[in-house]
Amino acid sequence: MEHIDGLSILIPVYNRLVGLLINQLINQATDWPGPVEIRLLDDGSAEEYRRQNRSLAERQNVIYQEHTQNVGRAAIRNQLAQAAKYEWLLLLDNDSLLPDAQFLARYAAAREKASVLIGGTCYEAAPPPDPALHLRWRYGQAREARPAATRQTVPYAQLTINNALLRAEVLHRYPLDERLTGYGHEDTKFGVELAAGRVSVLHVDNPVLHDGLEPAATFLAKSEQAVRNLARVYQEDGLGTESRLLQTALRLRRLGLAPVARASLKLLAPSLRRNLLSAQPSLRQLDLLKLHWLLPLL
Repeated sequence: MEHIDGLSILIPVYNRLVGLLINQLINQATDWPGPVEIRLLDDGSAEEYRRQNRSLAERQNVIYQEHTQNVGRAAIRNQLAQAAKYEWLLLLDNDSLLPDAQFLARYAAAREKASVLIGGTCYEAAPPPDPALHLRWRYGQAREARPAATRQTVPYAQLTINNALLRAEVLHRYPLDERLTGYGHEDTKFGVELAAGRVSVLHVDNPVLHDGLEPAATFLAKSEQAVRNLARVYQEDGLGTESRLLQTALRLRRLGLAPVARASLKLLAPSLRRNLLSAQPSLRQLDLLKLHWLLPLL
């Protein structure tokens, strides 16, 4: 399909009401110097969410469609990209909100500087009142909310596909790896492929607000899934070696210490999990739990 100048905003939807985000985007659409469409593709959500989100299809330039079964984060983004009409794609997660009224204007002003622009993520300054959300908030604040200058020092390793503005031809040439189901590291391989193809990547300070903090138990389940994906991209493609977690695991293996580390972490795992489910979770203990998950996979 020939893409004309314009912007396709692509949002996978899963068990989330997205009306507020869509309203924000519609209100800023005139800041883009060309036509704008918003494409929503539901990935097998519960009926209560789909029933309420379906009304968004009545909004001008909003296209809402549904899958009956979940196809996964990589596959659904590839499908949205294939259906998109316009030259520029804006990839957003469904638990994002726009921090102010200049979000699309900033992207419009910067769009010709690179083929891929990464805007970043921010979090509320104060911890959430629910202690169950403290782990996800702390992780986001410490590990994800990084300024553009920091991310640009390693532009391909700091690449995240949430809040990414890119030319449609880039995602058509380098589709996301659909073998990586579930959560985590589909952007790792994407970044490596962009680096190999010398695709220009620019990190900018144009974050979205992460509005979907998961309870600690849910976040731990997703984190374990991401560790499995990390092991897979390493074993099958030799990727992920920039990960400190993987570097630590490989160093232990080289030194012959992996068996001792596995046994020790297995004993520690219950106490690590208790801490992470508490109101005062430690990211250091999260790192140890991830190492416990990763070592048996290598």
